Amino acid sequence: MGISPSTKLEVKHGNTPDESRPFAAHGHAEIHKIGTGTVMRAVFEPGWKWSKDIAPLAGTKSCQAAHLGYAISGRMRIRMDDGTEQEVGPGDFFRITPGHDAWVVGSEACIMLDFGGYGDYAKATVSPGRGEERGVSTERERR
Repeated sequence: MGISPSTKLEVKHGNTPDESRPFAAHGHAEIHKIGTGTVMRAVFEPGWKWSKDIAPLAGTKSCQAAHLGYAISGRMRIRMDDGTEQEVGPGDFFRITPGHDAWVVGSEACIMLDFGGYGDYAKATVSPGRGEERGVSTERERR
């Protein structure tokens, strides 16, 4: 059985993201585009909390993005808008639906991979006519 001419092998090195986006404080997201997909590697430093570090960029009360990911290190607590809470740590796979807050637990950075395709997550944009940095809209964050 031969290899189809349309078959491709693509390798991206983790230390060369396509883009790096700082959070308002306490970490950053690295965006890796591969094929037609996007993977986000996020470093959430101790003290990071979505409602403080990403909400100013997103412009929403809670995170409206869905996440499908894997925790590499550190711990994170997630609270859904309905009050349900769960903690994830190293080796955990997770799925989080829209409508949540989250924060780093402890003194170790929480590093996660998100396969949800969030090319616009935590991406600052310039507001037309205002010349100031503003966060992504709810619609863009959901992508």
